[in-house]
Amino acid sequence: RSELGKRRPSTFIIAHHYEACVHMGRKANRSELGKRGPGRKAKKQPPPPLDAIATSRSKPIKNKASGLVRKSRITRKRNPPSNDSDVNEKKLKLDLSDSGNEDETQLFESDSDEETVAPAVAKLKDKRSKRISEQEQTFADAVSNMQEGGQRAHEILHILSNFKSLCEEGKSRSEYLQTLHDDLVSQYGYSDYLMGKFIELVPTSQLIEFLDASEAPRPLTIRSNSLKTRRRDLAQALINRGVNLDPIGSWSKVGLVIYDSTVPIGATPEYLAGHYMLQGASSMIPVMALAPQEKERVLDMCAAPGSKSSYIAALMKNSGILFCNDVSKVRLKALVGNLHRLGVANTVCCCYDGRDFPKVIGNFDRVLLDAPCSGTGVISKDSTVKSSKTEKDIQKCSHLQRELILCAIDSVNAHSSTGGYVVYSTCSLLVEENECVVEYALKKRNVKIVATGLELGEDGFTKFCERRFHPSMTHTKRIYPHIHNMDGFFIAKLKKMV
Repeated sequence: RSELGKRRPSTFIIAHHYEACVHMGRKANRSELGKRGPGRKAKKQPPPPLDAIATSRSKPIKNKASGLVRKSRITRKRNPPSNDSDVNEKKLKLDLSDSGNEDETQLFESDSDEETVAPAVAKLKDKRSKRISEQEQTFADAVSNMQEGGQRAHEILHILSNFKSLCEEGKSRSEYLQTLHDDLVSQYGYSDYLMGKFIELVPTSQLIEFLDASEAPRPLTIRSNSLKTRRRDLAQALINRGVNLDPIGSWSKVGLVIYDSTVPIGATPEYLAGHYMLQGASSMIPVMALAPQEKERVLDMCAAPGSKSSYIAALMKNSGILFCNDVSKVRLKALVGNLHRLGVANTVCCCYDGRDFPKVIGNFDRVLLDAPCSGTGVISKDSTVKSSKTEKDIQKCSHLQRELILCAIDSVNAHSSTGGYVVYSTCSLLVEENECVVEYALKKRNVKIVATGLELGEDGFTKFCERRFHPSMTHTKRIYPHIHNMDGFFIAKLKKMV
């Protein structure tokens, strides 16, 4: 068995082999017997006394790394402390031994005289106080540098507002902008690339206000579900629960803004019953621009987690058919859960890459494409965008968005009597992800930009730095955090021509 299976033979087999050899007259090799246990008598013996254990462990211990020899702590004799200073010194010894500093441990363990310990304690205290003072000084210098940079940035912005009369002689505008760029990067923590984009995007008079508003948290907003309740009834029910709220504005009939609450907004009975949905104010605008009608075929190409899809279903009054697609199976679970909670019954959920349309299904009356983007308009929700996004990331997003918008246009039925519209939106403010993508669609497909029908928002760019866009780009809308107190958004509405 040991040769075939290459296993060690059991003690039982070896013992029988030994007895067989004895009966046959051959002397057996006792080394063939396996290791035996302590036996019954050894198990019944009492444990050795503590003195024997202490004697066996009283040998010096040598540290291989430092070569220092120190005594075992078990055999060390400790006298009872006479006063509070002795207690503090012994605590300090234990802290040093735990920290791994072998030189200081050797000093305190080998010398027990107070004359030797006291100077060492004072020396360590001096080192710690110096280290703390250096850290405090470094922090103070950093704060002072940030304050100086902020003051200098305000002065440069004042000079740039009236450059001809306030600038210094021999100093160009580009030098002022470079100094402003460096000061804002150190103050707000943006990458050089993203800060340069924002300096180009926002007027210099609004730049500081824009950066501050981008980091400030947005007000909490909800959308009442018209499939189950009215906004007035929902507001009264939440007020009775201790919620302080107001209508979101004249531009929305279903939005509410919440200032404070004594109950968790995401766990009220009204929320669990599907009477409202937690949704940002700016994310309601693309659905309002899409304006779906009853008994239409509508596609939400990037639907999860379902705030826009449920709003579309509410505007359709659960009629027609709504296709909700998302590439992520994990996010699709949240979409299905929200649709069930809100009582949506006209929806088909699917999990495809948006670029697979219209190969999967087409001939839609309207398509909503809330495209994946860099997220430069929602920095208040994800501050890592400030330093993580690079030029390469923006190019990847722009390339994906161009592919998706062409597939969205191809999925629309141009002969639809009521539709034929595509709404393209992103939560980014960069021109590379917005106007450039729409301009690309205008060149590649037979579409035109139409008015969104929204009073809210600023017009899109027709020219930006060296770029020139179609004059109809003014029909697109931009949402800025410092102007509208919402997340940054871009909305464009396209009509497919026959």
